[in-house]
Amino acid sequence: MTKKERALLVVEKLKKLYPDVKCTLNYSSPHEMLFATQMSAQCTDARVNIVTETLFKKYPDLESFANADYEELCEDIRSTGFYRNKAKNIILAAQRLLDEYDGVVPDTMEELLTLPGTGRKTANLVLGDIYKKPAVVVDTHCIRLSRKIGLTKEEAPEKIEMDLKKLIPPEEQLALCHRFVNHGRLVCIARNPKCEICEIKNECKEYNKR
Repeated sequence: MTKKERALLVVEKLKKLYPDVKCTLNYSSPHEMLFATQMSAQCTDARVNIVTETLFKKYPDLESFANADYEELCEDIRSTGFYRNKAKNIILAAQRLLDEYDGVVPDTMEELLTLPGTGRKTANLVLGDIYKKPAVVVDTHCIRLSRKIGLTKEEAPEKIEMDLKKLIPPEEQLALCHRFVNHGRLVCIARNPKCEICEIKNECKEYNKR
């Protein structure tokens, strides 16, 4: 079986296991998705959702984020960790969106990467979930599973992204990343993988080595 054939088989099997997948962060606008994703760095989506439930009511639009008091915003998002850097980036990103993009979150990788606090993972999530463009979101689950399965040998997220783009059909890329999250949480758990019940163990290089 070629790597491409294995990748397509994994796509189909995970699609049957997790037919309805979506981003696990809560948001109601493109800028809320952007800021929630920024806050999710080194933090669980569940924790971010707890914080944003009140945060997005307190700051209902881009202008309120752009004009937010830095110290106050730090306290508002403290529990997400690295809150000082995150608060600074959120304020600066809101200001840049208003100044440079008329308050509209851009829909290209190049433009998104100019926003403070926005790396490729965040940009891909915005491109995929907001603008429905092909996107590979390389988070910890994607890194672990794609390497275990044998879809990549790379360690750098951007190189993993490029490898997966070559193997996965554009229309399946974002959904596969969301399915990797589900499978990584429920079955292929980092410290205690449940290989015996894994539906894709036959396609997994690491399992077959053992």
